Amino acid sequence: MIQSGTPDARVPSGPPGPPPVARRRRRSSRTPYGVALLVVGALVGAAWLTRDHFEPVVAGHHAPGFLVTTLDGQSVGLDRYQGKVVLLNVWATWCAPCLEEMPSMERLYQQLSGTDFEILAVSVDFPVNGGAPVEALESFARQLDLSFPILYSPPGTPESIQEIFQTAGIPESFLIGKDAVIYRRLAGPTVWDSPQYREQILRLLGE
Repeated sequence: MIQSGTPDARVPSGPPGPPPVARRRRRSSRTPYGVALLVVGALVGAAWLTRDHFEPVVAGHHAPGFLVTTLDGQSVGLDRYQGKVVLLNVWATWCAPCLEEMPSMERLYQQLSGTDFEILAVSVDFPVNGGAPVEALESFARQLDLSFPILYSPPGTPESIQEIFQTAGIPESFLIGKDAVIYRRLAGPTVWDSPQYREQILRLLGE
């Protein structure tokens, strides 16, 4: 017989809690959400660190930063030519259309000699002995009597000029103003000393 006011030990005093197995399942069900948040955070961080590669390299946008090498092994970037109008040309010695447009680039370079205009012809030839194919590039420049700077960027690396400028082929050229903004992007061979391009460069020079 149970006396009044004495709780029955066999009767629970509150609602029953979930069984241990259910509690373990509830905790484990939260794990995928935590992993997903970590993955999303990692992706966002990676995108932020490599954001320059996702910026469109088109007319009206600032030219991305880059480093290429001279034929004597020095590293140079666009910042060295700050305050100049730059024609950045991506090419290779084995590229017939590149050979076709180079003489017009040299004529333009001579016509604008003494101004704040510079041509940076960046070769993407395959490396020789782990470095720039200096002999082939120098021979190419002598053959065409080129006087503008010949530079080098090895292909197939994240830091290559092709990767940074998101080129689809060669030759490909970028006309960059004194403010480091791209004013023209052209794919394929071009007659660079034709009036339309020469006049645009003169406007960018303020002449």
